[in-house]
Amino acid sequence: MPIKEKFITLIHSLQNTICQAIEKCDGKAFFKTDEWNRPEGGGGITKVIGEGNVFEKGGVNTSVVYGDVTDNMRKQLKIEGHTWFACGISSVIHPLNPFVPTVHFNYRYFELYNEDGSIADAWFGGGTDLTPYYLFYEDVKNFHLAYKKCCDDFDTDFYPLFKKNCDDYFVNKHRNNERRGVGGIFYDYQRASPEKVAGDWLKFASDCGHAFLNAYLPIVDKRKNLPFTESQKYWQEIRRGRYVEFNLVHDRGTLFGLHTNGRTESILMSLPPTVRFDYDYQPKKNSEEEEIQEVFLNPKNWIDEISKEEKNAWAQKTNTC
Repeated sequence: MPIKEKFITLIHSLQNTICQAIEKCDGKAFFKTDEWNRPEGGGGITKVIGEGNVFEKGGVNTSVVYGDVTDNMRKQLKIEGHTWFACGISSVIHPLNPFVPTVHFNYRYFELYNEDGSIADAWFGGGTDLTPYYLFYEDVKNFHLAYKKCCDDFDTDFYPLFKKNCDDYFVNKHRNNERRGVGGIFYDYQRASPEKVAGDWLKFASDCGHAFLNAYLPIVDKRKNLPFTESQKYWQEIRRGRYVEFNLVHDRGTLFGLHTNGRTESILMSLPPTVRFDYDYQPKKNSEEEEIQEVFLNPKNWIDEISKEEKNAWAQKTNTC
């Protein structure tokens, strides 16, 4: 079976597994399914949840799209070739409670073809990252540890490299290089090689995709019932504004979708339901809000702060949602 067909099978299976787990964790809301077609070629399945007990808005989307390489794509996306193919899964989950972080993940595969139909280039990309509104060190450490394990199973050089990629990618450069969140892993343009064949990259995407449930849902379970104030909800909406800014100004996935005539509703599903853009908003001095804003400006090496005992405890954890 061609690698692209295997990747398509993976993303559809992963979409169903993750949606079922999120519904169970929420206990009220269910995903609505919207299947769509792209006139130029392909289509996708958008699954959206909202107004739940836990999740205010979220989506888990899959797409399998293809078409001609246009002049606009050559100019805006810097790619050459005759035709292209892309498939992937992407998700953004926005919780109701400001003590529960927003989470994003995306895993994708791309092929570029010559005029005779032969493959000119092909690569893998993806990653998962966390955007908390209040800082619980244990949560962030365990999130990073889950993806370090995925990386280490393939190559011990992966985690430090992909963590740095994540820290350097999800940045609002127009806001003094303020990070969108506390990172995770991010990789792109990873091509098959004799050392790591296409099947290895497929398995890596699968392992990272499935790790999402044990990396994120235990955090949700611990924080979803914490009481919060109107001011804490206000801060969440301020930070959501930064999320919107990154997605609309810098995110390559958003730009790719828009420049390839992707489905707008699915592309912009990642935007939060409520958001604030206050003029020159600054958190109070010595507040929890100021503390996490400093983290966004200065990424931390989370893994080095975890003791051997904590690592062993995490290895035995299972999804409790």
